[in-house]
Amino acid sequence: MATGNHSSIKEFILLGLSADTHIQALLFVLFLMIYLLTLLGNLLIILVTHTDSTLHTPMYFFLSHLSFQDLFYSSVTVPKMLENLLSQRKVISVEGCMAQVFFVFATTGIEACLLSVMAYDRYAAICHPLLYRQVMRKQLCVKLVWGSWVVAFLDALINILLALDLDFCEVQTIHHYSCELPSLFPLSCSDISTNAAMLLSNHSTITEFILLGLSADPKVQILLFVLFMGIYLLTMMGNLILLLVIRADSHLHTPMYFFLSHLSFLDLCFSSVTVPKLLENLLSKEKIISKEGCLTQAFFVFDIGGTEVFLL
Repeated sequence: MATGNHSSIKEFILLGLSADTHIQALLFVLFLMIYLLTLLGNLLIILVTHTDSTLHTPMYFFLSHLSFQDLFYSSVTVPKMLENLLSQRKVISVEGCMAQVFFVFATTGIEACLLSVMAYDRYAAICHPLLYRQVMRKQLCVKLVWGSWVVAFLDALINILLALDLDFCEVQTIHHYSCELPSLFPLSCSDISTNAAMLLSNHSTITEFILLGLSADPKVQILLFVLFMGIYLLTMMGNLILLLVIRADSHLHTPMYFFLSHLSFLDLCFSSVTVPKLLENLLSKEKIISKEGCLTQAFFVFDIGGTEVFLL
C-alpha cells in the first residue's frame, strides 16, 4: 500500500532555475519583460486581424486563434514562476499543480492541432488556388478551430484523470519551475505505468519520413535531377546578380528596388530550404528525411512564405 496519498501531501516545492537571490531578481525582470511582450504582441495580432477587414481570411483567422492560445499558454505557468522568483517559499498546492498540468496539456494540444489546420490551409491555397475559397469556407474554419479545442481538452482530461489517481510520497520537491506530468512521476508511490503509457501515446515514435518524390522511374529521376539542378542554379545566379546590381547601382536605391532585393534574398532562402534535399533524394535509393529535418523545413517554409506575403 502507498505510504502517502493526496490527503497527506498538500503542496509541492518548485526549485526553479536558481537558488541565488541576485540571479532570481535578474530572471524575474527578464521573464516579466518577455511575458509582457508576449501578451502585447499577441493582443495586437488579435486586435489587428479582427479590426482590419482585409485580414478576414482563413490564414489570419487561424493565426488569431493561435495568438489567443499563446496568451493562454503563457499565462498558465509564467505568473506562478514570477511569483516564486520573488518569494522565499517556492511552493504550489497540489490542486494548483494539477491545474497547471491540465492546461499545459490542453494548450499544447490546441497548438499542435491549429498548426496542422494551418498547414492544411496553406496546402489548399498552394495546390488548389482556384478552389481555395470554396474549400476553406468560414463554416469549415470555425469547425476546425472548435475541433482543435475539443480534441485537445479531451486529451488533457484523460491525462489529468489518470494523474488524479496518483498517490504521492513524502518527497515534495519538483526539480522544475512549473508542474508537468513527467516531473510528478518520481514523487508518486503508486504504479505509474498507465500514466506513462498514456503520456507516451501522445508522442510519435516515428523518427523519419519517406518522401515519394515525383517519380519512381530511375531514368525519369535523372532527367528531373538535371532539370531541377539547372533551375536551382539559374535561380541562385539570377537572384545573386539582382542583389549585386541593386547594391552597386546608386540609381536603383529606391523603395521599389529595396523591397525587390529583399524579395530576391527570400527567393534564395526559399529555394535552398527544399531543393537541395529534393536533388539528394532524386539520386538516392533511400528517399527519407528525419522528423527534425521535416519540421525544420516546415518552419522555414512558413517563415519565408509569410515574409514573402508581407513583402508583396
